[in-house]
Amino acid sequence: MTYDETVNYLFNCAPLFQQVGSSAYKEGLDTTLALDEHFGHPHRKFRTIHVAGTNGKGSCSHTLASILQSAGYRVGLYTSPHLIDFRERIRINGEPVSKEFVVEFVAREKEFFEPLHPSFFELTTAMAFTYFAQQKVDVAVVEVGLGGRLDCTNIISPDVCIITNISPDHTQFLGHTLTEIAGEKAGIIKAGTPVIIGETTPETKRVFENKAKEVGAPIIFAEEQKALIEAHPHNDGYLYRTALHGTIYGELGGDYQRKNTNTILTAVQQLQNIGYNIGQQAIEQGFASVTATTGLMGRWQKIGEQPRIVCDAGHNIGGISYIVEQLKQQQYNTLRIIFGMVNDKDISSVLAMMPREAEYYFTQAGVKRALPSEELMHKAAEYNLFGNHYPTVAEALEAAKKDASPNDFIFVGGSCFIVADLLSSKI
Repeated sequence: MTYDETVNYLFNCAPLFQQVGSSAYKEGLDTTLALDEHFGHPHRKFRTIHVAGTNGKGSCSHTLASILQSAGYRVGLYTSPHLIDFRERIRINGEPVSKEFVVEFVAREKEFFEPLHPSFFELTTAMAFTYFAQQKVDVAVVEVGLGGRLDCTNIISPDVCIITNISPDHTQFLGHTLTEIAGEKAGIIKAGTPVIIGETTPETKRVFENKAKEVGAPIIFAEEQKALIEAHPHNDGYLYRTALHGTIYGELGGDYQRKNTNTILTAVQQLQNIGYNIGQQAIEQGFASVTATTGLMGRWQKIGEQPRIVCDAGHNIGGISYIVEQLKQQQYNTLRIIFGMVNDKDISSVLAMMPREAEYYFTQAGVKRALPSEELMHKAAEYNLFGNHYPTVAEALEAAKKDASPNDFIFVGGSCFIVADLLSSKI
């Protein structure tokens, strides 16, 4: 099979959650453990850092990988979902896994894994760990796929665990209260392994404290450490005044990066405490060059000027709330929002937050979970959000650009799949 045929085979033979939703979800670790044993427990051959959370885990994972790479480590990075190419999920020092490895892995191993009927994520995780071991990485930053306790990444024995924050998402799997969701995320906390908690509420903090005490894990609350003193917008990113590292520049935009940065700085200090050689220059360079170093996309990413066009992959209540606040800070004649969602999110709560003074271009991504754009348009009207609907993101963007003056602001988001279609369209 060619690379494209191999990826299509993976999507079809192992259902992809981002495409079909809950039918692709498999509870339990039995298949993961069978795959891990077959491949010789590859995750034991390199150090790991485990990152969970509702929002921010992608930015935190990529920034930590950038810092570690800048410090001279050979760094694996395993994240999801991908936006354009499957290979984005598995990187070493920013370089995506080779097409040849993906093709050869599937051809060589499908006779073994097909009878197991693994999920797409179970199979991809096994592929990533095998690749990292084969390529002899020093350390891998591993992002949890969904939840934590039963996520197939949870077989690793990391040096540090990070849980960024908790807000409602994937409630059909993780629970309908913050306490229940925190309990699932807390499942990555392990005996003797330091865990950094980025943000808490009174109910989630108790969950994390109890779990850490139960298993004997040192717990550090980033909000109490105050590694970040203040942040000021600068060159589409931020200048951060820090407690231990002076003033550093972070290239990632988005108000939520302030919280992420405090979590990352706290994690870096913990990694230094346990023997990682991370100097000041590596921290500065890591924050300043995340996108070039790791290939990160879709985080308050500017893709056009006059009119200014920005996309962001935030897609749940927590992520959208930060985006809405940041939109309020922008200067424009007219705010134009290209917006689409998937059908298993809390659509009503998200629509209730969206700015009413904007012109909307409702659209849908090319995935089965996409909420039809016409249905979203009618639902949005109940919240006094008005506009037309378009069958594709490319058509919505074309319409918005045609309507816009040079001083307008066009935002594209609502779902990581909307952003994926945008970036894939190359408009």
